[in-house]
Amino acid sequence: MEKQEPSLFEEFPAVFSQVAARSGVVDNPREREILTILRDEREKNLSPYAFRTKDSRGRLKEEEPCLVRSPFERDTGRIIYSQAFRRLRHKTQVFFNAKNDHICSRIEHVIYVKYIATTIARALNLNLDLVEAIALGHDLGHAPFGHTGEKVLDACAKKYDPDMIFRHEFQSLRVVDMLEEHGHGRPEGLNLSFEVRDGIVSHCGETYSEYILAPNRNKPTDVLLDPKIALNSKPATLEGCVVRISDKIAYIGRDIEDACLAGIMEIEDIPPVITSTLGSTNSQIINTLVRDLIHNSLDRDEIRLSDEAGEAMKELLEENVARIYRSEKIRRYEETMKNAIEGLFEALMGAMADKEKAERSNNPVFEGMAKYAKDYPIKDAKDVQMVVDYIAGMTDSFATSCYENIYWI
Repeated sequence: MEKQEPSLFEEFPAVFSQVAARSGVVDNPREREILTILRDEREKNLSPYAFRTKDSRGRLKEEEPCLVRSPFERDTGRIIYSQAFRRLRHKTQVFFNAKNDHICSRIEHVIYVKYIATTIARALNLNLDLVEAIALGHDLGHAPFGHTGEKVLDACAKKYDPDMIFRHEFQSLRVVDMLEEHGHGRPEGLNLSFEVRDGIVSHCGETYSEYILAPNRNKPTDVLLDPKIALNSKPATLEGCVVRISDKIAYIGRDIEDACLAGIMEIEDIPPVITSTLGSTNSQIINTLVRDLIHNSLDRDEIRLSDEAGEAMKELLEENVARIYRSEKIRRYEETMKNAIEGLFEALMGAMADKEKAERSNNPVFEGMAKYAKDYPIKDAKDVQMVVDYIAGMTDSFATSCYENIYWI
């Protein structure tokens, strides 16, 4: 008869016997040890390429570990309870400040990314807690009005400081590192784990030709603090790579659905050479890409699509650019939103020149900017950086109302 492996209770009798007779939950070192043993035991069966929680590089500020949750589960909690996460429901995915309830918002996109990424990670036997935290936090720093707002805000900032870079990936890292509140009523950041922070800043889903991703496991920790390097680096974990490619899979078909709802295109407009490979609906496209990716990534230290699926995805993304993002209706929207962001930026920079006057202005926009500057967590920060951070945190509707409050007569 084959000899069976000893159970955890048999392997660690001294640890378990001391709590067996107790009732209730008490946070003490012995129970912490038991839960750590159980978590490590579960993770022994993960893929050899998966990230083990015990190998985490930790947080910016050391904290007492949670009794029940892993560090990455804890990070997920901090993300979903943050104000920045809540505001995503009123931020643009493609169509600005949409009145149609069926048009995708930024928070829905984030949920789609989380669903797709965890589906892939579960099939590949990766660390689900890490994938979930990265996916839910990846867009926390997105500006109002989607990528149009991002480009305009970057251009506005460069007028005052040519070295400034505004990209939503790095802004998301700024949000979790310093701008978000964490239970103390003041901005000080969420103090997330390195691996989650790395996945957030490295998630760029706008590289259309990229369909093979290998982790940069030896990435220096301090690289995350330099946007010029961080924004051009691959994730340090395979889990981060999963989220990065899931970002594309999540929006490629959904943007087409929204464009059809908006009357910009019809599904029949997609060239048959693409639909024959990927399908002609959002669900078919997602199903094809996810299955292909899992099949081609099994037992590899990389995330990849087949060449056929990767090329089809690239062509479909380029079709979306031509038919949706550069359509006449979107261009009209963009001009309106560009004017709103530029006008808001200049007005707030003017208010920052005399903060005391802004506080006494009886204008809620200027008063809000002055209060934000007073509570700003970074000492001696430049006015332009504070204005960028303030506008970046706005929802579409709030940015629009602020613009109207300042300029409408």
